[in-house]
Order: sequence, then C-alpha cells, then structure tokens
Amino acid sequence: MIKDIHWLGHDTFKIIGEKVIYTDPFKIKKNDKADIILITHEHYDHCSPEDVKKIQGPETVIVAPADCAKKLRGNIKVIKVGEKINVGGIEVEAVPSYNTNKQFHTKDKGWVGYIFTVKGQRIYIAGDTDHIPEMKTFRTDIALLPVSGTYVMTAEEAIRAALDIKPKIAIPMHYGSIVGSVSDARKFADGLKGKIEVVILPEE
Repeated sequence: MIKDIHWLGHDTFKIIGEKVIYTDPFKIKKNDKADIILITHEHYDHCSPEDVKKIQGPETVIVAPADCAKKLRGNIKVIKVGEKINVGGIEVEAVPSYNTNKQFHTKDKGWVGYIFTVKGQRIYIAGDTDHIPEMKTFRTDIALLPVSGTYVMTAEEAIRAALDIKPKIAIPMHYGSIVGSVSDARKFADGLKGKIEVVILPEE
C-alpha cells in the first residue's frame, strides 16, 4: 500500500487505490485528475482554489468543511466532525483536528482530519492538529501525522500521538515547506523505533 501513497510536500498526498484521492492540494506541480479531494481546513496552504483547479475534473468530488466550500466551485460535499459519507464507494469519516496549546486551529472552528479506506486499509490524515485526546479512539492502519511544531504538534508530541493511535505505519508530514525540516521527520522516526514502523516518504 505504501507504494500507492505519494507525498507531494506539506500536507499534500496523492493516494491511488479504487479512486485517485488528493489531500489538501498545495503547490501542485503538474496537472492531474483527482476523483476525490479531501480538504481539512481553510488556511491557504490547505484550501488553495488555484491548486484544486489543477487536479479537478468534471467528476471530481471535493469533501471539505463549510468555510472551505465557500472558496471552491464544483461538486462539493460539506462535512462536519463526526460525520461519515460515502464518496464513490470510499467511506470518508471526519474526525476532530485542533490545537490544544496554541490558537491557530481552535476547536470551535470545526476543522477536520479524515479517516478513509483504500484497498482495505484505513488511512488517517490528521490535518493541522496537536496531540488530542480523541486520537485514542481512532482505528487506522496508516497515519499521516504533522511533526513540525509551530502550528501543529512537535515531533515529540507526534510520537505520543502515534502511540495513542497505534497504526501499523506512521508517515510524517507538514515539514519542509512552511515550517519544519526533515530533521523533525527523523526525530519522529527515531522516537518510534521498535514500536511503530515509520516511513519517511521522499517529496515528489
């Protein structure tokens, strides 16, 4: 399954399975066609209308919180924390994503992470979040977790988050673009050695 997950930088992943799924498209380098676009929140580096257009076709379904939907055009499904929807046979669940010790992404905004199933594997994209208590309830095979600190959890906090979530594989993200560097990803991997497999994907 890992070979089907492509990291395009920051929080942008292209995941190829029954459908082509993109998460938070930002700084997209080449035009493509997504079947499903998952947007976690409305900050410019996650909800970028110009990047969405590069991968949006007439059939593309965008799943996003209400404040993002206002910025976008096309087939948009508005989702709230706790909701599950089926998009072209892919089950998508919105889970909480918020800061606990900073004010960039407050819980009252209702911004989300997603758990969705591709080829029988449950994949969690965290969005911009800290280590939150709800993570103990997430069941997921692959977790895509921010590690850079500043706006999201630090590598140390992400290690604790991964230990709560207990995925088979954890993939660090949210570094190397606006804040954070590969050293954050390495620190995350080192802290989980012998506990959870960490895969640091090359940026494509």
